[in-house]
Amino acid sequence: MLQEFKTFISRGNVVELAVGIIIGAAFTGIVNSLVRDMLMPPIGWIMGGIDFSNYFLNLSGGHYESLAAAEAAGAATINYGRFINALINFFIVAGALFLIVRQVNRLHFLHDSKPKAPPRQEVLLEEIRDALRARQAPAPGDATRPGA
Repeated sequence: MLQEFKTFISRGNVVELAVGIIIGAAFTGIVNSLVRDMLMPPIGWIMGGIDFSNYFLNLSGGHYESLAAAEAAGAATINYGRFINALINFFIVAGALFLIVRQVNRLHFLHDSKPKAPPRQEVLLEEIRDALRARQAPAPGDATRPGA
């Protein structure tokens, strides 16, 4: 069982998947910071000082100045502002991944567009075809040739 596990874990796909997950986690941290620290403040400023992360719907009936105050009091809230931030994060990540995948596909297309040598079977079939045509072709000056 230990040998089977070693074989499984040493496969290229498993290692590539692990690297992808680690890079994805790091990328998520970068995107979260980008949205929270770089994009949301100007958007909030443009919209008159609005902070999406502080938008919530209080279900417990009291009034709270901020989401932090409502959470500190233990109030039941629907935090739709955080959901808006999560949507913005998602679209930024999806857009970045789209651009990355697009470039990778472009590189694969350029690499795959180079002509490949035909398979050996095809080459042999072409040689047989050419040999048969050469046998059937009449010799020059032959009276049986059409148009002679």
